[in-house]
Amino acid sequence: MAQEAAAMAGLEHPGWDPAAGEEFLREALRVLLEDAVRKGTDVTEKVCEWREPPELRDLLDLELRSRGEPPERLLQRCRDVVRYSVKTGHPRFFNQLFSGLDPHALAGRLLTEALNTSQYTFEVAPVFVLMEGVVLAKLRELVGWSSGDGIFAPGGSMCNMYAMNVARFQRFPECRSLGMAALPRLALFTSCDSHYSIQKGAAFLGIGTDNVHLVATDERGKMIPEELEKEIQKAKAEGAEPFLVCATCGTTVLGAFDPLGAIADVCERHGLWLHVDAAWGGSALLSSKHRHLLAGIERAHSVTWNPHKMLTVGLQCSAFLLRDTSGLLQRCHGSGATYLFQQDKFYDMSYDTGDKSPQCGRRVDCLKLWLLWKATGTQGLAQRVERAFACSRYLAEEVKRRDGFELVMEPEFINLCFWFVPPSLRGRESCPDYWPSLGKVAPTIKERMMRKGSMMVGYQPHGTRVNFFRQIVTSPAVTRADLDFFLDEIERLGWDL
Repeated sequence: MAQEAAAMAGLEHPGWDPAAGEEFLREALRVLLEDAVRKGTDVTEKVCEWREPPELRDLLDLELRSRGEPPERLLQRCRDVVRYSVKTGHPRFFNQLFSGLDPHALAGRLLTEALNTSQYTFEVAPVFVLMEGVVLAKLRELVGWSSGDGIFAPGGSMCNMYAMNVARFQRFPECRSLGMAALPRLALFTSCDSHYSIQKGAAFLGIGTDNVHLVATDERGKMIPEELEKEIQKAKAEGAEPFLVCATCGTTVLGAFDPLGAIADVCERHGLWLHVDAAWGGSALLSSKHRHLLAGIERAHSVTWNPHKMLTVGLQCSAFLLRDTSGLLQRCHGSGATYLFQQDKFYDMSYDTGDKSPQCGRRVDCLKLWLLWKATGTQGLAQRVERAFACSRYLAEEVKRRDGFELVMEPEFINLCFWFVPPSLRGRESCPDYWPSLGKVAPTIKERMMRKGSMMVGYQPHGTRVNFFRQIVTSPAVTRADLDFFLDEIERLGWDL
């Protein structure tokens, strides 16, 4: 009883010290600004400070204990987190399809975290419900739709899964209540260079990976429409029910854009849902110079677009866009939970958009993009896209000019794929061990650059091609000096191989 009385008495005051909390936050924000932002984007600093997992675990002291630690220790832990993390905002981070650190987008991300609300009802997220609607409408407008629907989702992979689920529901609405057992064997089609989320989505949704038909691509990685037609006819002959084609605008490795017009013609002939995975390439729609790469996208039924990639919005910002205006997204995913979506609310319930998503709690992903867009305007975003293309074009010409560098192919997008051939392998192309030996070069150079901390770039094999580098520039902070350094460093690190 005494303990309970003491606990009740403690309710007279807050359970924490607001003044101390504010002081800690002020100091933590200093760490964020100085270590993560200033040093993290300083070209003279390391991109990463590599440590092996056991050593890193000990350095960070990750164990959680029964008693708390003083503010000074916590602030040092914040510094350590930054120190040993990869600096994705660094001008020499070329490793992923995202990079850079935009101050306006970062401000939006910080505000999002501070406000800590969920994007499901107008009553708890009034600003963001309206803001999301405006941003999604602007993205749809760039696709070429004057109306439609959409929602921000946790990543492009989930957007693609939404497309698969909505397309299935549109074709077979009974699947929502009766499940897959009530449906014929379904078939969907995508290129053999498409994102792996299509395979994952088929497994996750119960469609089955064996029912994902991988369509052949040409030498540049683009889906061949005639092969798509053959695969559809084959699936029908085998007793399957085709329902979806997923085309890709900006494949992950080669940066290929499928021919949307011809693919849309095939879909219309067979009455199939056309989804376009433009997670990577969608931002080219902002540029009048480059939007032709996505010609025909307005004929799609749905589109995935990740502004967190090429526009440096920050993770994550992924839009699932629909041409449909009938409420298909709501009908497919809605459950009408009465503790959230009460039917007797005092405001217009059409603003409670959360039931469009399979999620309940949903992160606010629109603010960072909205604030960035307000800061730069559409013209500024277009310039950002065109600068990325210019960087890739410059690098491609440099690769062709320099000894020991060989393009995998001329880039259509901003994926620059190339091999570095060290002196020991030059002139040995006809030798049987040439390609196996060349395939070991990129992994070794990657290890050396990470241990040194000088930069980061990705590599991979592709089909019959051995490991090659895939260089991506999306950060507006990257200069010609950084691009020259990149090629010089590849040469330095691989010269003796």
